[in-house]
Amino acid sequence: MTGDEKAAAVEKSQLVAVEKSQQLKEEKPNAAPTEYKFALRPEEKPGLEGFLTFLWNKETGEVMGRTGMSWLKITVFYIIYYTFLAGFFIMCLSVFLAFLNDKAPMWDTEDSLIGTNPGMGYRPHPHDSKIESTLIWYRHGKVNGNWNGTSKDIGWYGRLKNDLQHYHNESYQSNIGRTDGRTFVECGRLGSVKPGPGHICKINREELFVEGGCTDENYYGYPEAKPCIMIKLNKIFAWEPTPYVNESQMDITVPEVIKKEFRKNIADGNEIYNDKVWLECHGENPGDVENLGPITYYPGTGFPTSYYPYLNQDGYLSPIVFARLESPTKGVMISIECRAYDQLIKHNSQEAIGLVHFELMID
Repeated sequence: MTGDEKAAAVEKSQLVAVEKSQQLKEEKPNAAPTEYKFALRPEEKPGLEGFLTFLWNKETGEVMGRTGMSWLKITVFYIIYYTFLAGFFIMCLSVFLAFLNDKAPMWDTEDSLIGTNPGMGYRPHPHDSKIESTLIWYRHGKVNGNWNGTSKDIGWYGRLKNDLQHYHNESYQSNIGRTDGRTFVECGRLGSVKPGPGHICKINREELFVEGGCTDENYYGYPEAKPCIMIKLNKIFAWEPTPYVNESQMDITVPEVIKKEFRKNIADGNEIYNDKVWLECHGENPGDVENLGPITYYPGTGFPTSYYPYLNQDGYLSPIVFARLESPTKGVMISIECRAYDQLIKHNSQEAIGLVHFELMID
């Protein structure tokens, strides 16, 4: 095809298009342009009418904004989704429980985060509303004192009695009905006799509550301004103390009062009473030392090693010591620190390791 022929063909097609356009205009001379509507906002109905329309739209057949097929699809989806999610959770939990021991931690002593350096605790604590406080503050006197609390607060005596309820309960350390193969036995005076394999030392309630000056009958000394503070070592699974065997193992931080009793027990032939974690309480500052006065410990000046190790035994009770403050100065807040001593226990006031701190104020 020549150039003239191509030009003639293009001109012919243009003429045909023009003729068709004119023909359409002649057939529909007043035809309006086509209008397309997209994403029209539905009519909003106010108040109750709008809510009822949301619940059931008779024009679209929707229930709460969805058709029946839409509700079916989303219901099936979530049933499948949550079924798989629950199955995955159960599988993870089963794997976790398969490696969990109900009686012992996976890591203990040196391998655990707690380590082998025990912390200490004291009782009674302040009321739960003052949980961050370490101040024992009360008014003494049998008539005008507030040591026994009120109807809303059981007071210092009441809280201490609650803390000691298992120690008072003689049936708590009973051998009747035990299934763990262990037996509670008496361990001699001041827990000085080892219980032997398969046995657990029983708390000597006679020594703890009768022979000493901290009894329920005298309200643990609170009315007469001679309060008994219960001190104990925190439990560490499988931890065993390392008591001093001779005085050369004591460093310069060991108080002289401990060294003096240590020597006396050896001189009297009672070395067995040295087999313990020693306890000593003192005022933190010179003024506190002066205001604190003498302290008497019941039933002894430490925690016998025969009660350890703690292995999560049923009915186990940690050994405790009452520090009876014989004549603290009244009307003055006294800062007190109690420390535990053996060959390996270290002390850190910032981390509360190997010691416990509290304050006392008696009106």
